[in-house]
Amino acid sequence: MHRIMTFVCILFITGCTGIAEGIKPVPELDIEKYQGKWYEIARLDHRFERGMSSVTANYTLKPDGYVEVINRGYVNEENSWKQAIGKAKFVGDKPNGHLKVSFFGPFYGSYVIFELDKENYQYAYVTSYNKDYLWLLSRTPFVSEQRLTHFITTATRYGFDTDALIFMTHNDTKTP
Repeated sequence: MHRIMTFVCILFITGCTGIAEGIKPVPELDIEKYQGKWYEIARLDHRFERGMSSVTANYTLKPDGYVEVINRGYVNEENSWKQAIGKAKFVGDKPNGHLKVSFFGPFYGSYVIFELDKENYQYAYVTSYNKDYLWLLSRTPFVSEQRLTHFITTATRYGFDTDALIFMTHNDTKTP
């Protein structure tokens, strides 16, 4: 029985830090260039951000090698800001687009950057261990129609449910 429970735990832990079928993380990621503020432009709905607008993520490289993650969003129904603070680190030895992030103690989930503006780090397409999670992140609160079309086309090609995308609004009149 102990071996079965150990096996189930290993499957659970690795399943949440794995990579969705058919997705390949970007082969190189300069975490120093990636750090800073990112605006969420589009996402698939999930309970952690449900009902939020003006969602941003801020990544800061720490001396211990972890990346501090601060996700912030405006909860429209409550007229208030909420934030979650977590940490991320690379999965494996190579600094590629596959990281694991934790907001809840020892439990990690995959953070997989599968497309990135490699020169200027102005946009990123991100998913998780399965295709129920998808984000378009940008350094600015708005992207061009061309970028949005490319994101939707790319996500559709990889099998994401792009009909279910939520498009973010960023309202500067709200104060964090």
